Amino acid sequence: MTHPHGTHNAGQVTLSLVIPVFNEEDSLDGFLARIQQVFQHEVLIDLELVFVNDGSSDATLERLLQRQQSDARLRIVDLSRNFGKEAALSAGLQIATGQIVVPIDVDLQDPPEVILAMIARWREGYEVVLGHRVSRRSDTWAKQTSAHWFYRLHNKIAEQPLPENVGDFRLMDRCVVDALLTLPESRRFMKGLFAWVGFRTTHVDYERPERLTGQSKFNGWRLWNFALEGITSFSTEPLRVWTYLGACVSLVSFAFAMFIVVRTLIHGVDMPGYASLMVAVTFLGGLQLIGIGVLGEYLGRTYIESKRRPVFLVRRVYDPKD
Repeated sequence: MTHPHGTHNAGQVTLSLVIPVFNEEDSLDGFLARIQQVFQHEVLIDLELVFVNDGSSDATLERLLQRQQSDARLRIVDLSRNFGKEAALSAGLQIATGQIVVPIDVDLQDPPEVILAMIARWREGYEVVLGHRVSRRSDTWAKQTSAHWFYRLHNKIAEQPLPENVGDFRLMDRCVVDALLTLPESRRFMKGLFAWVGFRTTHVDYERPERLTGQSKFNGWRLWNFALEGITSFSTEPLRVWTYLGACVSLVSFAFAMFIVVRTLIHGVDMPGYASLMVAVTFLGGLQLIGIGVLGEYLGRTYIESKRRPVFLVRRVYDPKD
């Protein structure tokens, strides 16, 4: 089927896989073997593997350098320290030279075979092809539930919704990558940036298997902070909520004050108790502190952005051509 907006070149194409790694020495051999298995007969695909070493403390870099000696497709970006996955992904996008680019994790939970289906959709004329998980059965109940509510909340308040059950695994045309590289944010929520740039988009469904080696670097606390990052990056609704909440509390307080005045005029003055006073003080104090916390979250983001520090620092790029 031909997409109404035209098709991309059906001939030779250069594909860059962007692979952020942090302490993944045990996963590298299995990942590279799977990549070799998937692409060894794809003569129309020139493959580039851009590994971004995000400050690993194990032998990840050494393993990559060993593999590069026998595989010239590997380019290794060694960051000066651990900057986090979002920064590592940004570094990989900046280094990648392919006509199409696919971010992928080394744990093989995003099957490389799906990339071939993505390329087929790209050849139809789409500029972004999302990897859409048909289920989250490989996740724990807590992660499934928190992800569901995060997407519901984010898409309710953000101007640009996020596609549900879609991670960083996607195919992007060079024009999309170039657009992403023009965005100046220091604090980068990549899922939101991917959605914000737009372009003609479709998706490919796949079943995500369980992780075979290593373990996820995202614990509950990091996922919570990641969700806050996403919500505050693309919506000011949390600030607006406190305006409405403050107005409601003020109206309730005013109504209660009128009730006290009327009751005093009719029944005279009585001796009030301390319980209701303490409840009111602590309730309102708690609301004020939460509101200050929300303001602080946005103010902190503004403060960090105003410094204009780079998103990452590269210690060295190991290019087999050098």
